[in-house]
Amino acid sequence: MPNFTLPRPARITRTHKVTAALVGTASCAAALAFTAAPSDAETTSAAAPAAVKPVSANGLPLTAKDRADDGKQARAVASSVAAGLKVTAVEKQNHAAEQTANRSIERKALVAPKAAPKAPKAPKATPKRYANNLDGWIRESLDIMKDKGIPGSYEGLHRNIMRESSGNPNAVNNWDINAINGVPSKGLLQVIQPTFDAYHVSGTPHKLTDPIANITAAANYAADRYGSIDNVDSAY
Repeated sequence: MPNFTLPRPARITRTHKVTAALVGTASCAAALAFTAAPSDAETTSAAAPAAVKPVSANGLPLTAKDRADDGKQARAVASSVAAGLKVTAVEKQNHAAEQTANRSIERKALVAPKAAPKAPKAPKATPKRYANNLDGWIRESLDIMKDKGIPGSYEGLHRNIMRESSGNPNAVNNWDINAINGVPSKGLLQVIQPTFDAYHVSGTPHKLTDPIANITAAANYAADRYGSIDNVDSAY
């Protein structure tokens, strides 16, 4: 058997024991600190919320009123959380509905229809002018008769005028029975004063020898007596 000597066991002194205890204590503290402190990634993820730009339901930026309302709601929720209260789903739903209504009103205000342009005023009708002769007198009388519903034609008026006065508005009959009775026939259609007064057409001069007044009164009388001046072919 070979001859060898066993190593002498080392002696642990008091100094060695104190040093080992200090090292052990420091290691435990470091381990506790490492376990208690969260990693940088976890701290950043938990503490920093995702940045979200506030926008409206249709993607447009929020108005000042919306941001003010949202700020109030956020503060109310934060207060509830700080006080240990739960924010209910109904409160969130009510807030969302209020925001939607506000934005709807704002959109309607933005797209309000433009006022329709005013229609141009119709130009004033130019008064119709008539020649101061027999043709003009007949045409003006026909327009008045048409407006008053008195029948008669240009031909019927012209034919009777030419027979009664030859177109002279101042013609006077001083020989017939009317003249003998003191009420001579006058004017284009030889009308006596009582007949003229009874059948005078409003809007025309109240003068027996006025061409327009004389024609329209005679046509009014003929329409009442014969149906129309067109039906008169002789003295009437």
